[in-house]
Amino acid sequence: MSNESQADVAEFLTRALQGPQQSVDIICTHISEVFLGNARVFKLKRAVRFPYLDFSTAERRLAMCQAEFDLNHRTAPSLYIGVRRITREPDGSLAFDGQGPLIDAVLEMHRFPQEALFDEMARNGRLGPDLIADLAHRIAVFHAGAKISEEQGGPAAMAALIEMNDRALRASRLTTDGEAQDLTGRFRRALERHGALIDARRSAGKVRRCHGDLTLRNICLFDGVPTPFDCIEFDESIATIDVLYDLAFVLMDLWHRGRGDLANLLFNRYLDEADETDGIRLMPFLMALRATIRAHVTAEQAKGRTDDQRREKMREAVAYLDLAKSLFAEPRVGLIAVGGLSGSGKSTVAALLAPSLGAAPGARILSSDRIRKRLHGVAPTTRLPPTAYEPSASERVYATLRQEAGEVLEAGHCAIADAVFDRPWERTAIEAAATDLGLPFQGIWLQAPTATLSARIEQRRLDLSDATVDVLAAQVTRDCGRIVWWRVDADLAPEALRAKLLSGITFSDLYKEQGTQCDEAVVPEASLSSSVT
Repeated sequence: MSNESQADVAEFLTRALQGPQQSVDIICTHISEVFLGNARVFKLKRAVRFPYLDFSTAERRLAMCQAEFDLNHRTAPSLYIGVRRITREPDGSLAFDGQGPLIDAVLEMHRFPQEALFDEMARNGRLGPDLIADLAHRIAVFHAGAKISEEQGGPAAMAALIEMNDRALRASRLTTDGEAQDLTGRFRRALERHGALIDARRSAGKVRRCHGDLTLRNICLFDGVPTPFDCIEFDESIATIDVLYDLAFVLMDLWHRGRGDLANLLFNRYLDEADETDGIRLMPFLMALRATIRAHVTAEQAKGRTDDQRREKMREAVAYLDLAKSLFAEPRVGLIAVGGLSGSGKSTVAALLAPSLGAAPGARILSSDRIRKRLHGVAPTTRLPPTAYEPSASERVYATLRQEAGEVLEAGHCAIADAVFDRPWERTAIEAAATDLGLPFQGIWLQAPTATLSARIEQRRLDLSDATVDVLAAQVTRDCGRIVWWRVDADLAPEALRAKLLSGITFSDLYKEQGTQCDEAVVPEASLSSSVT
């Protein structure tokens, strides 16, 4: 069936969605037409054939509709209604699921408002940490249950992707041949460094049938739930990938939108649930690949647009490309420990610092509170009994914290350790986790009046920490020994506190490059080896 002969199908779908005083919006892409009614949506695959997909027959389109429904049912079961066959009836009319011959097929979905797309929410400031934390959990669960592949992925697949990106960049005219050659050379050298790890991760079952196109545009808030949808259905090789490469798309997109804070939060909450520490050194490389894809795809989308639309698309394509280049920077690796009595704001400080430290998407935050809850097999906000805080239990928590910090550092990534650290040997031991590896360390001790700390504790609701005012009172009477870490007033406003700390402990410049939309301020590099009293 040609595009022209799908005109009667388009008319049929429009009539099916129209009602009294109801209009139908139509969104066209190079492979589909989406018909938007008030409550329902029909997605029609265009009768096209490209090197990477074949929708040229009604039977192929039906099969692809069914595949799209089945695959998206993994992450968006409430959004997708089903697959509808379109048949030609004896009287010549078209019908859904009739007795006549198959003419076409559509995917039927519930409609959600455009404002529910995470991309739109990120643009207008409505995308917050609670939604991102929920999304991280859902992606981690999805990846854990996704089908493992031992054939797809690996260094060869990455090499093919790099060459495809090179051809697409040159064809897009987004950059000169020389600039494309330089960027491709960076990717090839990075793949040489990471090839063994990529192959080892495939052998360990990390290559799975993922989403494949996990951008902010393909995540919506549906029925109050972060819902990834519109996964890749037409090419198994595009979507059967390392789980971190799947995650890298949404991380990159958040970084591109200037929301490094949310990218870092998603990264950390995902790693809290998924055992992927071995692969975090790959994140800048994987995010750069994703940014390059978005660069040439966005440039292609600029064709055939109005002048204003074309300029906007090309501006965004350049921003993606500049982001890809910036992700090849070589940041320093080191460990920051944030200590202080309960209520001093350690977790807040860690979250403020992490997006700005080291390689994208920022430092790995290791929290003693999260570790303690995980070791006891409960949710992070579940209150533990006093026995969970006995000395032997706490020593296990701190030992685990040091071990995991060392693993992150050995993986070539920055780490932040968040714990009370009110005993001298705990401070000495966490510093050794970095210095034994020959890496820089900075300890930060947050301090504030006891009344301020008490007020903060009393205001907590559904918090990670189980500390009470009585716990704080006991901490205040304890001899913490000589504290040589940098003492910082924890009563400062968050942005003032962040600026003060970054001026002295940044491992590397932030990922702000020309053309990117990241709006974080670049701060000077400083040594982390000295302690400030």
